[in-house]
Amino acid sequence: MAYNEHLAERVRQRLKGKAVVEEKKMMGGLTFMCNGKMCLGVLIDKKFNEDRLMVRVGKLNYEELLQRSDSMPMDFTGKPLRGFLFITPNGFDMESHLDYWVIMALEFNALLSEQ
Repeated sequence: MAYNEHLAERVRQRLKGKAVVEEKKMMGGLTFMCNGKMCLGVLIDKKFNEDRLMVRVGKLNYEELLQRSDSMPMDFTGKPLRGFLFITPNGFDMESHLDYWVIMALEFNALLSEQ
């Protein structure tokens, strides 16, 4: 399993006290399950040898968030999975940028938890 432990720790710090978090190694990286639902993940894109942040944002604002220069569809099989985004390093190198994506993921996670 290949992922950046420093990035994983940065995500952990932001999730502390905000949700019931379980970490699972899956999809070639580390996934953060919040309140029993997939929320965020960290992995290394083998094609580009570059860190990626996986963010579950849902379908409601997916198209809008996809327009950001630091996001791209999450695609493992040749077919993008709507509601999930990969974020490039430009989108999480700065602390405020990582904060933004964690907030987006937690907001959608809260909607799932209400159901």
